[in-house]
Amino acid sequence: MPHHENPPPATNAPICFGLDRRTDEASLIAFVERFARPDLLAILIPRLTDDEITTTLDFLTNLMKKRLSDPEYHRLFLAETP
Repeated sequence: MPHHENPPPATNAPICFGLDRRTDEASLIAFVERFARPDLLAILIPRLTDDEITTTLDFLTNLMKKRLSDPEYHRLFLAETP
């Protein structure tokens, strides 16, 4: 997959998919940032089924394994310093 120019910061950015790659990337950042808000997760997570928790964890873990190098995973996700 080719590297694309970084999308603009997504803080309070509108979410709109399907226009072009740059907009999709910026919208996905905004979507995930909103999704990861602690107040939303505090309400949503207890309502998930065991299968939904497992499916979500498997999806995110596989995505990171596929798209991040091992050093990137340790530095960016685990926040480990060398």
